[in-house]
Amino acid sequence: MKTKIQPLRAAIVSALFGAAIGLPLTLNGCAMATCKPCAPRAGKRNPCNPYAAKNPCAAMNPCATKNPCAAGDRVNPEAVTRPEGTKPYQGDQAALLNEGKALWNSKAISRNNSMSCSSCHQDGTAMLQPDFAKPYPHHVQMVADDNGMKSITLEGMVQYCMLKPMQSKALPWDSRQLAALTAYTSVLQKEFKPVGNAFNPCAARNPCAPKNPCSMRNPCAVRSY
Repeated sequence: MKTKIQPLRAAIVSALFGAAIGLPLTLNGCAMATCKPCAPRAGKRNPCNPYAAKNPCAAMNPCATKNPCAAGDRVNPEAVTRPEGTKPYQGDQAALLNEGKALWNSKAISRNNSMSCSSCHQDGTAMLQPDFAKPYPHHVQMVADDNGMKSITLEGMVQYCMLKPMQSKALPWDSRQLAALTAYTSVLQKEFKPVGNAFNPCAARNPCAPKNPCSMRNPCAVRSY
């Protein structure tokens, strides 16, 4: 009896060891032989299919929590609302506009130097909704969808873009950078000519589409267990 049990134990150990080190199931002892001796017992995992109860893709998928475009990362309304008692930076308007244009085209203000304002808004006003032409503060749908705010100021919108699409930090409320970006965006607003509802923010210029780190690096996408 002892000699009959030993091959069975060896087959089970071989199957579990092969799965643990990532070998294809076709190489373990259970796959090549009949699975009758490996049939699951009550409350136990079937060694012929060690991934049946525990999918290694579930917890290890880097896309689950690290997607920079994930909708679950909501922006606190307080983070995009000027605090009481603070005043915007005041300076030469022409200098602020020049600096604002440079910042608009700079990837250095985003997280990991990955994108700029112009990455989405080419030529200054591409992919802007028709409501952008309305005087601020006004309703912005993506902000409302994100945190329920009924309206937002222009500088608040700059801060929102810093936090959400840019995945960076909000600029200090008294900073020259915030004043410069707000001033330049105000000029773009005056030049903006809406055309119906043709500006879809989720179109091909969506910065999350080609640069999504989850698209090609998902270890669970190609391999099938």
